[in-house]
Amino acid sequence: MARLLVTGGAGFIGSNFAHHVVAHTDHHVTVLDKLTYAGNRASLDGLPEDRVAFVQGDIADAPLVEDLVADADAVVHYAAESHNDNSLHDPRPFLDTNIVGTYTLLEAVRKHDVRFHHISTDEVYGDLELDDPQRFTESTPYNPSSPYSSTKAGSDLLVRAWVRSFGVRATISNCSNNYGPYQHVEKFIPRQITNVLRGIRPKLYGAGRNVRDWIHADDHSSAVLTILEKGRIGETYLIGADGERDNRSVVELILRLMGQPQDAYDLVTDRAGHDLRYAIDSTKLRTELGWTPRYADFEKGLADTIDWYREHEAWWAPSKDATEAFYAEKGQ
Repeated sequence: MARLLVTGGAGFIGSNFAHHVVAHTDHHVTVLDKLTYAGNRASLDGLPEDRVAFVQGDIADAPLVEDLVADADAVVHYAAESHNDNSLHDPRPFLDTNIVGTYTLLEAVRKHDVRFHHISTDEVYGDLELDDPQRFTESTPYNPSSPYSSTKAGSDLLVRAWVRSFGVRATISNCSNNYGPYQHVEKFIPRQITNVLRGIRPKLYGAGRNVRDWIHADDHSSAVLTILEKGRIGETYLIGADGERDNRSVVELILRLMGQPQDAYDLVTDRAGHDLRYAIDSTKLRTELGWTPRYADFEKGLADTIDWYREHEAWWAPSKDATEAFYAEKGQ
């Protein structure tokens, strides 16, 4: 698998994967990214030019996709519209990228018989009650609750259909919430960190009791690489690091780690359709493929992430003001 085509590789999770592949393998990476607001060419800075190539383009551009897939040994498909709030405001880009884009890639890998790994989310399963002892598994029924999660569920089903109907050599992974370097400041953890760095009080939806299962982006990357190398064709693997925390606890930990009072945040009106709790059971991935997370200590991973944002203001500052202006209009 010497030549990897990584879609969305200038985005948060995709760029972390590109860095991980360069650090831990001899593979060559071609990044295909449309460079929408969530993609940042600077996220690939410092990677060797003889190992990483960049192509700006749309995964729904069939001729471009076919040319790139024809030269690849495997495709790792990260590209997606992924922000729940944005999907509630304008669902159409989510259909174009997550459904049509995935279809375009599937047709290309089908034609050229190229290995395909599809990155998905635990949000396709809906949510769990806060007091429910259960976690999501590979057999949990789909129950998406937003335009974003429903289009990701649809893309998962397309992959499964192309495996069964056309023999495409594909695997799927559904991961819990990622945190780490290169994440856009609209997202929960980097928004709170950069707010504190700017002297702005963090904000929490509702009462802040919604629970997310956090995993460091480098652990997600190592899991994807493991699935790509060892996973069984047609199988789905859930990726998680036992990182369940409610949002209030995460904000209070960020404030403590940054030397601020733990109650120095504000509550704002909850967003529509806000899922209560996500929780991943990654037993299959760990027992079948032998994967384990490196960042088992969430506090240590969060401290490292805070340090990264403190040291890389030039990377996030250009998008910070626009992000806060957008939320200010909604009182959030």
